[in-house]
Amino acid sequence: MAKYRIAILPGDGIGKEVIEAAMIVLNRLNLDAEYFYGDIGWEFWCKEGNALPERTIKLLKETDACLFGAITSKPKEDAARELAPELQGKGLSYVSPIVKLRQLFDLYINLRPCKAYPGNPLNYRENIDLVIFRENTEGSYAGVEFYPLPDQVREALMLHPKMKDFKEVPADQIAVSTRIMTQKGCERIVRAAFEYAQKNNRKSVTLVEKPNVLRETGGLMLRVARKVAAEYPDIKFIEANVDAMCMWLVKNPQDYDVLVAENLFGDIISDLAAQLVGGLGFACAGNIGDKYAVFEPTHGSAPKYAGMYKVNPIATLLAAKMMLDWLGETGKGQVLEQAIAEVIKEGKVRTYDMGGSAKTLEVAEAVAAKL
Repeated sequence: MAKYRIAILPGDGIGKEVIEAAMIVLNRLNLDAEYFYGDIGWEFWCKEGNALPERTIKLLKETDACLFGAITSKPKEDAARELAPELQGKGLSYVSPIVKLRQLFDLYINLRPCKAYPGNPLNYRENIDLVIFRENTEGSYAGVEFYPLPDQVREALMLHPKMKDFKEVPADQIAVSTRIMTQKGCERIVRAAFEYAQKNNRKSVTLVEKPNVLRETGGLMLRVARKVAAEYPDIKFIEANVDAMCMWLVKNPQDYDVLVAENLFGDIISDLAAQLVGGLGFACAGNIGDKYAVFEPTHGSAPKYAGMYKVNPIATLLAAKMMLDWLGETGKGQVLEQAIAEVIKEGKVRTYDMGGSAKTLEVAEAVAAKL
């Protein structure tokens, strides 16, 4: 019996191609693992009314970790129109399967390393090495929204004096979205950031928030972060507003080490940081809980490129490296990262985004050859 059971969810569009690339590399590494492919994405929403079928949830519960490709997501009305005719009008509502996975398996950490590898022509600056901890289950992405605004919800919101300005707005002309933060959610993501910093000899942890405007939710996060930071006196604690942080990351990215933020702000700054080191073709992420983890490139399914084997697979290869580290196979993870770094530095095999003409699988084969 193999040591590891790993779920493989290719998903939609280029997700299938970058996962194919990752498997070339994982097979070359001879990881003692058995791989199980599962269904996820737009195809299953259209055919079954569920982008994350129950059989896939069962598969993940029977495996040690998951490598995920990419999915297509569309607005509510567009999603409803693309359902199979026999499923339309049955009250089905599209939910992002990756968001659902995060909440279902309590994958509360979204870990986003952003590293400038030498020789990458897309690097904004050299020597950038950031790690972002994004809270993955709460905040602005908790999914508690209302439209039209129910009378009961409006009545409850009227307890707040500032809601009086919206008292007369018709229900079908107002939408409400919540940002739900709990003390537990704030504490465990901040503590995870400090534990990572301590374990990996990182010098600072920066909280990215907006407590001067979002006084209650941001205020809770700030209070909790200050309390946790006091337990790690050897690590510098920095407080930054999210808008200013976007500016400072462009101005002085080398000044920052580990960043931590709630869901929406973490999403924003991690994409910004990804662009500093080459864009989404280099951006990997781990959705990590206490017992399970899903690793992925952060790009979408890019339908216009599907079937062309054109896109950069390095983000997915780096996601595989993160998975190896999480499984405890840090030696293999280090070897894989070094092989990726060598291919980038040599510059002989580059996809279109890097100014080359290599195909997706050619990059994977070049990395595999270094192994």
